[in-house]
Amino acid sequence: MANVEKVVDQLNFLIKASENYTRNGTRYLLEDGEDAVVLSNRLEAAIERASRPNSAYMKQLDAARRKTQPHRLREVRVVAIGLRDDLVSGWVESVVELVHADTYRDYLEMAEQLLAKGYKDAAAVITGTSLEVHVRALCVKNGVATHVAGRPKKADTMNADLKKTNVYDGLQQKEVTAWMDLRNKAAHGDYGTYDRDQVRRLIDGVEAFMRKYPA
Repeated sequence: MANVEKVVDQLNFLIKASENYTRNGTRYLLEDGEDAVVLSNRLEAAIERASRPNSAYMKQLDAARRKTQPHRLREVRVVAIGLRDDLVSGWVESVVELVHADTYRDYLEMAEQLLAKGYKDAAAVITGTSLEVHVRALCVKNGVATHVAGRPKKADTMNADLKKTNVYDGLQQKEVTAWMDLRNKAAHGDYGTYDRDQVRRLIDGVEAFMRKYPA
């Protein structure tokens, strides 16, 4: 839960900083002289980091962005306060996403250590398994069925379904397919069909994918 606490701390800092501002010519300045536009942008970025793309917070933020200063900063601050309070209360799904991110990061760090010690095959299996679990979690998050006829769907099927439902595009689907193929080679002992550099790119790619599409 350390990540949740960090997000709350960031929001608290920015909310506090945005309490008072005054007009100075054509600009709105805060007590410390910071431009209100800059602080508004920082608040908006913090909200984006802690919210799902289709969440109520992002919808409120989109509406606030259509305002001019100082109304924009004021409304963005209200959104930030609501998000902060809900995070503290544990009422936001992004809390789950942050916990998932912690778990995945632990596994990817394990893969990093294995690769550094020369165990490319074990690193590939761990990374690929984390990817499959994440794809399944993405399906759950986006209302995509993870079972068919009472049996769990294969990873490739879930990957295709996520593309069909526009969770991500065809290019991302192909990349995920390639990562899963490398994982399968490692799991089935086809160790000579890939090298350390490919596993390095696998770890980096999967980590970036998880950040871009949190579950």
